[in-house]
This record gives sequence, structure tokens and C-alpha cells, in this order.
Amino acid sequence: MVFSFFIGVGYAQEKTPESTEIWEPQPRKIEPGWGNKPPSDAIVLFDGNDLDKWEHPDGSPAKWNVHDGMVTVKPGTGTIQTKKEFSDIQLHIEFKCPEDDHDEGQGKGNSGVFLQGRYEVQVLDCYKNKTYSNGQTGSIYKDAIPLVNACRKPGEWQSYDIIFQAPRFNDEGRAIIPAQITVLHNGVVIHHDVNIQGTTSYIGAHQYQEHDLKEPLTLQDHGDLVSYRNIWVREL
Repeated sequence: MVFSFFIGVGYAQEKTPESTEIWEPQPRKIEPGWGNKPPSDAIVLFDGNDLDKWEHPDGSPAKWNVHDGMVTVKPGTGTIQTKKEFSDIQLHIEFKCPEDDHDEGQGKGNSGVFLQGRYEVQVLDCYKNKTYSNGQTGSIYKDAIPLVNACRKPGEWQSYDIIFQAPRFNDEGRAIIPAQITVLHNGVVIHHDVNIQGTTSYIGAHQYQEHDLKEPLTLQDHGDLVSYRNIWVREL
């Protein structure tokens, strides 16, 4: 009876509100940002002034055109990538497809945001432009179809807010944890905790290729005059 009494007392103590309160550690305080102002702990990759934080894959200075607070693809100069490398991130990026692009399908306002230079979130004008579903705006290119088409008109600014978890590889180079992604397009969830199947490929099934935990973010030169602005990341 004594033994049962002490068990009862202990159980009662665990049921107090204080028994489930955690006070330390406290989350660090940041300023959340407002409008075009990023959070205080964000790494600003493009603020409208220069491409100092970008380069071409061969290490040469980025040659895209900076003007009017944005950067526009300079066709033929090639992909640009961040000098800094990233793993798990929250990414905010705004883009605008050209208003006077009269092409169609994959030729209409085409570019791409490549996480770790490998996993593409498609940039394309699909406002009134039909193409294959796993290659339309917001698709994880030829990997995952967006839940909805949230495109604005060409010539209008659009946004992606992306939560990305990089893949993890074992000692044999096999992806034991796939890359995972959530994407909001113009504030609308179009991918939610989607497992990426492998490195983006135009032809054939996607497969993982072992790579470092941190890799650059890249933007694609697909020959179209797509513009970007207000690019920042938070490392997770």
C-alpha cells in the first residue's frame, strides 16, 4: 500500500501544468520583415543593385543585366550561381516573364530556379500557355506536378517561397533521405512536403548523384528575357 501511495503522488506531480513547460533554450529573436524587406536573419542574394554575390559556373563575374532594381537574363551568357553554397533553406525569389514573348510551350518565358544547382523549380509563362504538366510553371521539372496553376499575367511580378531540405547520402553514395520541398507560388501552396526523385534531367528518369551537403543556388539562362528581384535565403 505504501508503494502504491508513492506511485500515485509522482503521477499527480507530473500532471501539473509546470511539469510540461520548457523554458530553455529560448528561440532567438529576429525581425520578421515586411513587404519587400526580408527577415533580419536572411542572406540577401540580390537587392536590386549588383550581382556581387553571383558568378558563372566557371568563376567569371555574372554577366546578366542589372537595371531598374532587377536582374534580367542576358541570353547566351549562361547560368549564374551564388558564390555561397547552401544546404537546407527557406528561399524567397520574385520573377517576371516577358510580356512581349509570342512563343509558346516551353519557349515562353522559360528559366529555372535550381536548388543546389540540381533540383529545378520551373519558371515559365503558363498564364495562357499549355505545356506538359510536369514541366509547367512551378513544377519540379519532370518530377512533380504543381497542385494548381497560380500564374499571373506575363509582365507581372510573381513570387516563389520555397522550403527545401537537401538530400542526405550514406558512405556508399546512396540517397538515404531524399530531397524534400514545399513551394508557394504567389502565396498559394503548389507543393507540400514533396520528395524529389533525383537530379533534374531533360531526358530519362531522375536519379540521385552524390554531392556535397552544400551547393550553390543557380538561375537558368534558357534564352528568354526573364527578370528576377528580391532574392533572399534563410539557412535552416
